[in-house]
Amino acid sequence: MNWERLLSTQRFGEKKQALQPGRSAFEQDYDRIIFSHPFRRLQDKTQVHPLPEDDFVHTRLTHSLEVSSVGRSLGKKVGQVILERYPALANYYTTHDFGAIVAAASLAHDIGNPPFGHSGESAISEFFTAGKGQPYHQCVDELQWADLTHFEGNAQGFRILNKEQYQGLRLTYATLAAFSKYPRQSLIRKKDPARRSQKKYGFFQSERETFRGIADEIGLMEHEEFSWCRHPLTFLVEAADDICYHLIDLEDGCRMGLVSYEDAVSLYAGILGNKFRPDKLERIHSVNERISTLRAIAIGELVEQCTSLFLDEEKSLLNGTFDTALTDTIPSSDVLGDVIDLSVKRIYQSRQVVEIEIAGFEVLPGLLETFVTAVVENKVNEKKSKRNQAALRLLSEEILYDINNQKTDVYSVLMCCVDFVSGLTDRHAISLYRKIKGISLPNS
Repeated sequence: MNWERLLSTQRFGEKKQALQPGRSAFEQDYDRIIFSHPFRRLQDKTQVHPLPEDDFVHTRLTHSLEVSSVGRSLGKKVGQVILERYPALANYYTTHDFGAIVAAASLAHDIGNPPFGHSGESAISEFFTAGKGQPYHQCVDELQWADLTHFEGNAQGFRILNKEQYQGLRLTYATLAAFSKYPRQSLIRKKDPARRSQKKYGFFQSERETFRGIADEIGLMEHEEFSWCRHPLTFLVEAADDICYHLIDLEDGCRMGLVSYEDAVSLYAGILGNKFRPDKLERIHSVNERISTLRAIAIGELVEQCTSLFLDEEKSLLNGTFDTALTDTIPSSDVLGDVIDLSVKRIYQSRQVVEIEIAGFEVLPGLLETFVTAVVENKVNEKKSKRNQAALRLLSEEILYDINNQKTDVYSVLMCCVDFVSGLTDRHAISLYRKIKGISLPNS
């Protein structure tokens, strides 16, 4: 792989855009994402703490903005050295281009996540594996069934970024490839657990030709059919996400009383090493401000460590032999492991988190049952029930347009229903479920 092709400004359906000295194509990507409807919905989607009442607790929206900020720093730091190593690139690109690609991809990294976080992914999958969606197995092929029974937010994100109804997006190939942490389809013959890029999958069967077009254009290396090496900048997107959720989830946990102040300080200090100054910390009056200050300094330290590792491994990144998360290899990796262990015990398994997660296993399959039944009946039966016709009217205009343009393809119709349910915010999903089930009526 080479940087000139990897930094492609090509967009689907458009002529290749000339590089501009002002607002670059990659900065346009960032702007297109931040003004899009799918991105806006992240303001009411679970990060860790569902339906938070505390102003300081993060949603998917604030998390995505923070990841994007860290990603921009990583991209610019890396870009500065890459341009020194390859002087010819400096005729066309700047450090800001590297930063903008990573920032845009980072901004969108959670755009496909359903309500209720990762438990929402499991709830959608279980609708097809063990719920009312099981009978549709006979209507789809093996690869399509793997998509439905292993719903993946990353693949849903790639689908959203390439849907025809979002005409204003049309992101550059560089940003789309950097976004794709898992550049493979849901079912592959030889999954290598040692390769980070194969841990999950990154596109559904409905978008596999789209991804192949991107991969061919920018020169991603293919392992086997529909499984590629990552774009090198993807490792920075992943690192930005890892840094933020490790350190900021710890901060949120401390603010909510789930993690002790002493434990939080000890973990942040472990990252800072000899840069930790407890005497300066004690001068800050507010405990919350102390934690925020430590978190900010720790983020800076991890950015430096990830940048250094990326640049050391640049050649192996380009030839596809490096395939490990940067945060698993940097000097602070052991401390980050301790952060995860503590977070799992004290935060991710806390009662308020688990209660809402369990609710998601009722809400999302319940909504899918209602809408899948209505949509399939509308497609295959001449006689239609009044209830199902009413349910169809609850679907969004965009989803109805997609459904009406899918003739008799059951997989495509089911994916449209998944689009609708996974695109709901937490509160909208709960509200709609309660109304459909007669638990709570409008204006009651």
